[in-house]
Formats: sequence, C-alpha cells, structure tokens
Amino acid sequence: MPRSPLVVSVPHAGRDYPPEMQALLTVPLARLAPLEDRFVDAVAMGALGAEVMILANRPRGWIDLNRSPVRDRDPQVDAGVDGRSFSAMASDKVRSGIGLVPRRAGGADNMWRRKLTAAEVAERIERDHAPYHAALATALAAAHARFGVALLLDLHSMPPLPGATPARLVLGDRYGHSCAARFTDLAAQVLRDSGLPLAVNHPYAGGHILNSQARPRAGIHGLQVEIDRSLYLDDALDRPGPGLEATVWRVRRLLDALTDATLGDMRRIAAE
Repeated sequence: MPRSPLVVSVPHAGRDYPPEMQALLTVPLARLAPLEDRFVDAVAMGALGAEVMILANRPRGWIDLNRSPVRDRDPQVDAGVDGRSFSAMASDKVRSGIGLVPRRAGGADNMWRRKLTAAEVAERIERDHAPYHAALATALAAAHARFGVALLLDLHSMPPLPGATPARLVLGDRYGHSCAARFTDLAAQVLRDSGLPLAVNHPYAGGHILNSQARPRAGIHGLQVEIDRSLYLDDALDRPGPGLEATVWRVRRLLDALTDATLGDMRRIAAE
C-alpha cells in the first residue's frame, strides 16, 4: 500500500549499457554521457522519503522512455519505419535526432553502424519501455486509489542554459495539460523560494511520460522538473559534486510541499 500520493520518475539516469548496444556504436561509449541525465538518480535517491520511485537502469541511448513508441520512431535508425509515409507525422524530436532510439550523440550524425531491425526495436520497447510505463501507471493508480489524488514528479537534468541570467531549474506541465494550476503554481513558488532562477515550460514543457501518464481531470497530475547539472555535478559535469546536498534539499522541499497540497486535496474530497 503506498504511503504517499506522490510518485517519482527518473527515466534518463540509466548507465547500464548492454554489450549488444556497444557493438553497434560509431562513437566511444563515453561520448554518450551527454544523453544521460547524469547522476540525477543520486539527487532523487537522496531526496526520497515515503514516495514510490521508478528508476530506469537502461540508458537513454538504448531507448528513450520519454518518447512515444509510435510517433517518435526514427526511420533513419529504425528499419521497421517507412520513412516515406512517416515523414509527415515525425515529431520535432525525431527530426533533431533524439527520437525513441536516439540517432545523434557524441558529435556523430548517426551513432549506429546500421539500422536497427524492427524486431530489435520491438524488443527494446517490450523489455524496457513498456515495463517502465506499466510500473508508473500501477504506482499512480495505487496512490490515487488510496488518497483520491496522485502526482507524478518526473525528474530530469539539463545542460546549463545559455544567456546572462539563465534558468537553473525548469518546471514543465505541458502548458497546463498535465497538472492542475494549483500544483504547478505551488511547485513554481517553492522552487523560486530556493533562490535559483526558474522557468516554466520553456525550454522544456514535459514529454511522453507526462502526456501518457497524467490525467488531471481524473485526479492524476504530472510535473516535470529539469535541474541544471552544474548545480550538483563537478566542474566536468561528470560525477556528483559539492552541490549535491543542496540540490537534494531543494527537491525534498518540493516533495514535501506537493505532498501537503495533495493530502489537502484528499481531505477536501473526503469532506465533500
């Protein structure tokens, strides 16, 4: 039985690169690190309390759990996709080379030595993508069944943004489609109060995870949080650094505030 109405998702921190993947790469494995939300799992695990956490072990370069297994398949990577019929519906992410199976990494226009067969892509979906989403759906349904409301926090990290005073944290709710405004506004206030510049829905509004899992009208809400990697990694943006503890504290404050707000919703529903 869940002890919290919140579920934490960490889909892009995986570092388990299968040998069959490494054999197909055109670039050294180390050059795929920028595709990862590098060690954001250390932030999540440090902040975790009573919440259920769903953490991916497979890397984003193997399959991106925040992409649709239907509309985000890339015909330049995936032999099971007809490029002629698919081009009209291809998403911007596919066009830029970061679809369901990423194509661009480490400076290469195509990081794969050959196209993956339809069976190979289907196996990645069956073994990794579908179980991750099933686990999220199960956890959210259980939280909703107990508390009458559930909230998914999809945790990511981002490279430092350009500009004179760039946002260090980005909150996404798919422009209001994945979360009630009261939760988004609260999360934005808590993150701003932590003393760092915040942006909402720009340049990251949330992806397939929020789109497929959040149903705010049914009481299941979803927020994405992007954290500037320089806040918690070392100067090389490679290993956890001196800012890890402060970043964990910020995420824990956010979880506490959202927990209080969702439990307030539960009490209101019970009183009606």
